[in-house]
This record gives sequence, C-alpha cells and structure tokens, in this order.
Amino acid sequence: MNILLVEPHLGVKRTWLYRSVYYRSLALEQIAALTPEHHSVEIVEEKYNAINVNQAYDLVGISCFTCNALRGYQIADEFRKRNIPVVLGGYHPSALPQEAKQHADAVVIGEAELVWHHVLHDVEQGKIKPFYTSKTFVDPKEIPAAKHIEGNSPFTSLQASRGCPFGCKFCAMQNIEGKQFRPRPIDNIIAEIQSIKGKNLFFVDSSLTLNPRFSKSLFQEMKGLHKNFECFGNMNTLAKDDELLSLASTAGCVRWLVGIESISQQILDSMNKRSNDVKKYKTAIKKIRDHGMLVTGLFMFGFDTDTPQTFDNTLQAMYDMDLDSASFSVLTPYPGTQLFTEMDAQGRINTKEWSQYTEGNVVYTPKNMSREELLQGIRQAAMQYYSFSGSMKRCLSSKNLSFPLFIKKASRNFVYTKLFYKELFDL
Repeated sequence: MNILLVEPHLGVKRTWLYRSVYYRSLALEQIAALTPEHHSVEIVEEKYNAINVNQAYDLVGISCFTCNALRGYQIADEFRKRNIPVVLGGYHPSALPQEAKQHADAVVIGEAELVWHHVLHDVEQGKIKPFYTSKTFVDPKEIPAAKHIEGNSPFTSLQASRGCPFGCKFCAMQNIEGKQFRPRPIDNIIAEIQSIKGKNLFFVDSSLTLNPRFSKSLFQEMKGLHKNFECFGNMNTLAKDDELLSLASTAGCVRWLVGIESISQQILDSMNKRSNDVKKYKTAIKKIRDHGMLVTGLFMFGFDTDTPQTFDNTLQAMYDMDLDSASFSVLTPYPGTQLFTEMDAQGRINTKEWSQYTEGNVVYTPKNMSREELLQGIRQAAMQYYSFSGSMKRCLSSKNLSFPLFIKKASRNFVYTKLFYKELFDL
C-alpha cells in the first residue's frame, strides 16, 4: 500500500520560529518503523511541508495532540471525501476516541506497536474496524528504532523508555504510556543513536531520572558517540546524584529540562508532583550548572491557589535559582487527565475548542483571579524575564560553560525564546 502519515500543524499560521525551535514529535517515525517494508510510507509534518490531498494513497494515518486535533480532523475529512481510509491516533484520539471516530474510519487507542499490523492487514482486506485498542503495554524490547527524518529540525528525537510512575494530574502522557517505567534495551538505543546522522538529539522520555541505574548505564555507553543531547529530569534526583550528572555531561548532555511547575509545595502536592521538593530546587540547579550543563525550568501558572501576586513571587524565585532559561505556560487541562475530569465535573471548562489548548490560552475558570488577570500576568512575567537586561544578566553570570553552550544559552535568551512567547501569547 501507499501510506501517508501526517502530523497536523496547530491550525494557525506560525513563523520559522516554530519550525526551528520546537522539539519534534516521534510518533510518525515510530509508526513508519512498524510498517513492513513492502509498503511505501510518506511522512508529512505540516509545519514543514504541505499536504497533497489529491495524491493517491491507500491509507492515511494522522497523529494528534489536543492542540492540533481539529486540524487533524479537517485533514481526515478531506481524504475521506476522496474515499481514502483514515486512521487517527495519538494523545487526543486515545483520550476521546468516540469524538475522533466521527472523522476517521478507525481510531488507534494507546500504543501502536501491538495493533498497527492489525490495522494494515484489515485495510488490505477491506475490513477495517472502528477501534484498535492496545489492551496491554508493549514490551520495550519490541519498540523498534524509529525511521528518522533528517534535516527538518536541529534536533533528532528518540526514546529510551516509556511510562512514568508519578501520575501528575495535568499530564496526558500516562494515558498512552502508563505508570510503569519500561526501559528499552540499552544496546538497541545505542544502535539507534549510531544510525542517526545528526549531532543533536532530544530524548522525548518523560524523565531520564526515573531509574538512575538505567540512565547511568545508558550514559556510560553513550561516551564517545560524539552526540549532544537534551532531556527531561526530576528535581529531587538531580539534587542528590552527582554521579548521574557527571556521566550525563560526559555522554554529551547539554541541557536538562526540569518540570518545576510551581514554587508552592502545596500546589505540587495537590497535583501529585511527588518528584519535586521545593527546598531542593536551588541545589539541583546549582549541581547541573556545576557539571557544565544548561538547565531550563518549566513553569505553569493558573493553579487553584495562584493569585496575581504569584507572578512576581515566581519571577523573583526564578532569578534566585539562577536558571539558564525558563518556560512559561498556562495550566491546561488536557482531555484524559485527572485535572480535566475534575474541572469538567465542576463546570469550569469554558471551551472545548481544542485549538485553544496551546498552553498560551486560558480554557477554564481560574479560582483566585480572572482569566484576563492570568493571561496578563503570565505575558508580563515572560516579557520581563526575557527583557534585554534580564537576558544580559543571565548570560554574564554563566560559569563552567563551554563556548558553544554559552552561544546556545545566549541565542535562546536573546532571540528564540522571547519571540516564541510573543507568538504563544499573541503579543
């Protein structure tokens, strides 16, 4: 069969910034790897290339997050008008399969490894089923190396493990990957890395600190591969494990992205964010930087105990932590998460226009401030943090950084990130 795999764009026009800064999704490349070679597979990421709906395909597969689900449905409808079967999958269709089915011949629910071959067989036989549900989690030994696309992004994404035991209320990842940590065989990961031509990697794992023993073994084997990589990590582990940080640095880690989320322990506890102890933030960040790596703190605003004063308090904490950069996002209750279920039951979800679920819009009713106060507060905080003087001060305070990392830090502070937030919050 001639198969098209599509990742829709966000439904609005985005500049070169989104194409160059965003870490790429791995879903389509993993699906391509699952497809037997006697089929022809074309991958189109719509933020890079246009889709030709008049091309003759035997099957179209579309992977959706919540923010691009409506665009995914539009694409699906266009192909179905041409009598081409469409399969939808990913985070959003897995959370709302009945909704997705209105725009597809079939919906894949959960991980694809155990069901994709059934989908292909049934399409060939003309007997496609409405739903294909992965009833168990795939053995990580059976996760193939992705068929990577080179050139569209400065980063090549890959995955070393699946599953996260923490179960944060706002996280949609557990709907697909579950709570059991499942590491791939290290030899398989290394072979995949060796097959990648690009130098810059991004691990899409929820965290490379969930099992320090596994990560240390992986980093040990990555020495000498001459790759640079960025990855997620948890604060509590990074605050105490110098061996892990040392091995990560030697293996080529250039940046840790840490989900700080809030400076309030009360909020973290209410969200089941058990990997964060506020008192350990500064220690973790200092250790990362002392080992010559960058650290980006990821923050959310709009929790139920947040007030207009939260923005100034958090900004001051950001400065005190001495982060290399920070990410600002509006708390977003994605379908399928515990947060969405609770807010929906309380009647606080104001819109199910999924294209608004970008983390730059307020889609629910906050408790201790208005929607306008939340948006204005986060906009002002992001612009103040990335003001010229703030960015200059961060760059001048850099220690233990190689010249390439200093350039990476400076470019993110002075160019990419400020422009990114101007787009995200429509400033």
